[in-house]
Amino acid sequence: MAANMARSFLQVAATEEVASPLRVVQIEGLAILKIIKHCKEFSPALVTGQLLGLDVGSVLEVTNCFPFPIREEDEEIEAEGANYQLEMMRCLREVNVDNNTVGWYQSTLFGSYQTVELIETFMNYQENIKRCVCIIYDPSRSNQGVLALKALKLSDAFMELHRKKNFTGETLREKNLSWVDIFEEIPIKVSNSALISAFMTELEADTPVTQCDYDRLQLSTGPFMERNMEFLIECMDDLSMEQQKFQFYYRSLSRQQSQQQAWLQKRRAENAARKASGEDPLPEEDAANPIFKPLPEPSRLESFLITNQISNYCNQINGVAGQSFNRLYLMKALHEE
Repeated sequence: MAANMARSFLQVAATEEVASPLRVVQIEGLAILKIIKHCKEFSPALVTGQLLGLDVGSVLEVTNCFPFPIREEDEEIEAEGANYQLEMMRCLREVNVDNNTVGWYQSTLFGSYQTVELIETFMNYQENIKRCVCIIYDPSRSNQGVLALKALKLSDAFMELHRKKNFTGETLREKNLSWVDIFEEIPIKVSNSALISAFMTELEADTPVTQCDYDRLQLSTGPFMERNMEFLIECMDDLSMEQQKFQFYYRSLSRQQSQQQAWLQKRRAENAARKASGEDPLPEEDAANPIFKPLPEPSRLESFLITNQISNYCNQINGVAGQSFNRLYLMKALHEE
């Protein structure tokens, strides 16, 4: 009985551990450097890679990573890519490196990552990994003097809705789901071993000013702002096209309802005449009639993603513009002195 009680306790503890929400993503400094190196080497091309680590309570530990080879969309090449991943994980296991998959990382250009492909990848990972994250790194944003690294996951409410493939307006209102509820950003904590921290402390006193420190003082942010504005305009055009789809749907729905009302009035008048002549009335609804066939409502997923992307571009423009004004005021004060 003691063994059964212990087994039950472990099962309950494991269930509670799995059910605990993800609070923070803890990444080893070496893994971050590998991600940055891989993304910058192939920029502006977009690259991806695998994240390895451990899922411990409310913390997802990312201890290592390896890049995926750049390949074209082909079934044979995709099979080779899958074999490559398995072989890499086997080699890491042989040298006692964590080989548990906890997600993937990918590069982006000016924050353009909120796509249907990203959601589909999340759903594929979720089939085998209950809690996984995607690390997004933006080399173009990092050139502005910040570490553009973020960890994302899909919200539970959105995943439940995505499995049903039902993104109609009525369903979204019932679930109280808006475009800001698609992704959840998880805080990132950088972790290093005590030996690495001691070594970095030893180097810190003698470290000269690097080129990155000078880059933060650059007054020209024109190229970055220009590209963001171009992408923002493209997103606005895409959103306008999505709105036109919904306008066409509502016009078609209104036209169908008018046709249904006209048909019903005609049928009721015909039934009144048949009743007066002693004949049986005809049914008022005819399923075979095309005007009674329900019109499929367009999915709102694409418009949600476009709105999310527009918000991201606006936030980037506001952030860079604010930093630029600070630099200009700083330079103005220096010139006056």
